[in-house]
Amino acid sequence: MSAYGMVGKLATDAADRDTLIDILTDAANLMQHIDGCNLYVVSKDADDEEAVWVMELWDSKEAHDLSLTLDSVRDLIGTAMPLLKGEHSGATLIPISGKGL
Repeated sequence: MSAYGMVGKLATDAADRDTLIDILTDAANLMQHIDGCNLYVVSKDADDEEAVWVMELWDSKEAHDLSLTLDSVRDLIGTAMPLLKGEHSGATLIPISGKGL
């Protein structure tokens, strides 16, 4: 198995961005206890007040997919979904090298 990475840009109304960040921060705190998750970083977009970025690094795609079956993760996703607008964008990555990998 190889490492698995994701980076995603989530769009919301500017008035809802802090609420979305709070939900994603709860997810980041939850990830501290999820096996296989090595990085889960939530960031504000410096140039777009409606955008939030999430960067993830996992031991494998399977570890990521398994996390999505957990009730606690599904609950947070359900809470965040109504705040999202439009389509989110991002990329799936195959991490090769770097500090922390």
